[in-house]
This record gives sequence, structure tokens and C-alpha cells, in this order.
Amino acid sequence: MTATLVARGVAGGYGHRTLFDSLDLTVAPGDVVGVVGANGAGKSTLLRLLGGIDEPQAGTISLSPADAFVGWLPQEHERVEGETVAEYIARRTGCTQATRDMDAAAAALADPGLASNGADPADMYSIALDRWLASGAADLDERLPAVLADLGLHLGGTPADRATMTGLSGGQAARVGLAALLLSRFDIVLLDEPTNDLDLDGLERLESFVRGIRGGVVLVSHDREFLARCVTRVLELDLAQHSNRVYGGGYDAYLEERATLRRHAREKYDEFAEKKADLVARARTQREWSSQGVRNAMKKSPDNDKIRRKANTESSEKQAQKVRQMESRIARLEEVEEPRKEWQLEFTIGTAPRSSTVVSTLSSAVFEQGSFTLGPVSLQVNAGERIGITGHNGAGKSTLLRALLGRQAPDAGAASLGVNVEIGEIDQARSLLVGSQPLVAAFGELVPDMESGEVRTLLAKFGLKADHVGRPVDELSPGERTRAALALLQARGVNVLVLDEPTNHLDLPAIEQLEQALDSYRGTLLLVTHDRRMLDAVDLDRHWRVDAGRVTEL
Repeated sequence: MTATLVARGVAGGYGHRTLFDSLDLTVAPGDVVGVVGANGAGKSTLLRLLGGIDEPQAGTISLSPADAFVGWLPQEHERVEGETVAEYIARRTGCTQATRDMDAAAAALADPGLASNGADPADMYSIALDRWLASGAADLDERLPAVLADLGLHLGGTPADRATMTGLSGGQAARVGLAALLLSRFDIVLLDEPTNDLDLDGLERLESFVRGIRGGVVLVSHDREFLARCVTRVLELDLAQHSNRVYGGGYDAYLEERATLRRHAREKYDEFAEKKADLVARARTQREWSSQGVRNAMKKSPDNDKIRRKANTESSEKQAQKVRQMESRIARLEEVEEPRKEWQLEFTIGTAPRSSTVVSTLSSAVFEQGSFTLGPVSLQVNAGERIGITGHNGAGKSTLLRALLGRQAPDAGAASLGVNVEIGEIDQARSLLVGSQPLVAAFGELVPDMESGEVRTLLAKFGLKADHVGRPVDELSPGERTRAALALLQARGVNVLVLDEPTNHLDLPAIEQLEQALDSYRGTLLLVTHDRRMLDAVDLDRHWRVDAGRVTEL
């Protein structure tokens, strides 16, 4: 069915903290609304409110019709121990809950005593049946194999009702998440970072789905190219200004309009500040003149000239009147609040002494990983080279990185790592910072030469302040762990930088700052990314494509 979601005067946050308020948004069929803002601005919070998961602090959220099917797909894949791929997809598409509701309604129909709140069991069953059919649960099992096969997810020959989600790689899990989206039949879709871990083929399929959906879509994404290709409007949550605004015309139009508005706001404030400063300076001068005139008038003229003394007094009174007029003009000025500068991540990548001229060499090397084989491959990475690596999920990119870094021995051929190689890495799993230790302690163990105070100061520079550093690492959001990993790159000197999908979970300002940091970095770079705009923005010397265990240079 066609459905419309309307939010009026909505405020959202957690605890006693309000992240946004007075938010108005209408999502009609065919709308694709992209929600952008810095990490912590409340983007995921908003999706939870729109999906009915949480209640707003203020305002209302309504659906028309009221029984419209809203699907909320969070950014984390929520891999539950023992849950199969089929069970995961049924849960993500809403089919599991719809089936439970129908079973409960059928039980109430057989035994009216089970009906809740005295509801009519027949009405309950009719509503639950309609919901079950609308969710696509009736034929999900028939549709599932074809979609998985089309996405290239063969799961090692294990059927979807037996393969577990915890046994999948990050790329495979992302594909299963995409399959759940393609199999869903929501009237309104709420997507939180749907592009994370998807390869270029997956991104194209996701874009095609979003552009072709008949219902409304609200999505949070930091993939700039995806936003540019899909969204029809942009909702910006501005944490610095504590404001929100809807921009029409797509993502690139939003960037232009936002830049114009910010420039005008700054110009308006500068004009106000300059005018006020001028009036204050003139009032100060006239006040000084008035005071001087009073002092002169109070002095006794040598010739006891009463006329001159009277003239001096009248002159000082006129000056005082001008001061009062000037102060009145200042008070009548329409106050313009200074635009607050957003917190911005600013960092550099720490450098180590230069490595050997040849960083890594593979000679007819073959690497076996279960049933997968990479190679034979012959490659050489030289000091200072900047290499971009792309390819489908499961093509062998992660295996190639392990091979180049000397972390996996070849099963045939030869591999060697140069000398004085200092590696800095952000892997997909952000595995350097994991566990139950507080962030400040886990980070400190990786940089033993830094004092605790220095660690806290550095983390604060990356937006990780007092309420972050004392929390267990595993309780931090993916974006917070990514920023901690970036802080580690600044703290430790490196001459070989390895970035595996570094933009996952980073907000747009942080991604742009990372690109600037890479511009000034002069060591060796191995960059694995599916972020198309990053591939265009970062200066690369070489581009390798990995496909089915083979590496080709483009």
C-alpha cells in the first residue's frame, strides 16, 4: 500500500539530553530523505523514533494509513549466536514478528480467553493475517534462494536455513543484509548506514532498489556518491547550531545551498558585529567628551565669565544627550547570534623513518584460505607508493593484505617483507581496539610511551571525551571506535599505512578530514575502499583490482 509518515515538532535524545527538537518532516511515497549530520547529532535516534521503536521527548509521529508497514534496519547486523541466515532475513524483513502475531491471533481465535484486552479474536486474526501477507512471509522461503544466488551468496554450499550468521565474513553479512532489504515489503523503509561493507556491485543493487521503491525511504548514510545518486531531499541535523533543516533538490544541491546559507549567516553576523562595534566606539568617545565638558564647566573661569560657564554646561549636556541617543541605538539593534563553529576532526598521520626501498614482494605466491585460493600472484610494493585496491566482497582483498604484510605465509611461491617497516592499520573489524577494558586503558597499552593524561588529551581531540574514555571499548559505537583508531595513527609513527574500508561509520566531516590527512601523508599507502568519492579524492599511483583470487593492475 502507499503510506505517508508525518513528524511534527519532534524532539529526540536520551536521558535528559535533547539532541534535536522542533523537527518537522513528511515522507510521502517516492520520497528518499537522506539524514546527515555529525556523529552524535541524533541520526540513528531519529530513525528509531520514526520506526516507533522509541517515543519522542516531544511532538508527534503519525502514519497514514495507521497500519502501514514500517521497516527499520539498524546499521549493526545484530548477528545472534546460532541464528541462521534464513532466520536472520525473516527477522529483518518483519516476517518473524508478523508470523508470531498471526500465531497468537489464531490461538486466541481457538480460545477467546487468550485475547488481550477483551479484543474480538476474529478482528485480531483478520488484522494479523493482513499483516502477515503484507510482510511477504507467505512466500519468503520460495523467494529467498533466488535472491541469495543472484547476490552471489552460495554460503559454501550450506543451505540458508542451516548456515549461521556468526560464521559469515563481514562482506557476506553485508550481502545478507542487502538480501533482507531486497526481500522486504515495507511501505516505508528506514535505513541506517546501509552501504557499510557493501562492494561496488552491492552498492549498485542497493541504489537500484532505493530508486525503484514505491514507498518512502528515510536513510542515514555517509557515502556521498550514494547520497548524490539516490536522495530527493536532505534533512540536516546540525549539532553545533542545535537546529535542523530540510533541503530540497538532492545531495549536491544541499551542499551548495548549505554553503550559501552558512556564508550569508556569517556575513550577516559580521555586518551586525561591525555596526555594533562602531556604535559602541562612538558612544565611548562621546561619553569621554561629555565627561570632559562637565569637568571644564565645573572649573571656575579666571575672569568669572558666567556666560562662558553656561555655554560649557549646555555643551556638555548636549554631549550627554548624544550619548543617550547612541546607547538607545545600540539597544535597538536586532541581535544576530554568531554562528557557532562545528567541532571538526583535525589530525595528521604520524610518520616513522623511511622503510627499505622495497616494502613487500610476492613472487608467484599462492595463499589458501579454506576453499578459497589467492594467486599465483607476483607483485611489488615500493616505498612511498599509494595503491588503491578494489574488488567484490570475497574476491581476496583481505587475504592479499595479509600476504603483503607478512601475516600469512604462502602455500606456494615466495613472499618477503622489507626492513624498517612500521605498519599503521585500520581494518574492517577495527580489531586493534576491542574488549571490556576502558578505552583509555586499551589505548594506553598500544602507546606505552604516552602518559594517561596525554592519551586523554589526544582522544578528546578526536571527539572522545570524559564520557567515552571510561567506557568499555566494546560499548563504544562503531564510529567512536573508528575515531579511536584514527587517533592511534596519529600517536604512533608509521611508514606503511593500511586502510581497509576506513570510511565505514565515519561521519562526512571526518571522512573529508581523513582525505586531507592522506594528502599530506608521504609514506606507503594501501587503501581498500568502495567509497567512490574517496577513490577520486585521494591521489593514487596505482590501482589493483582483485577478482576471484586474481590481481590485475588497472
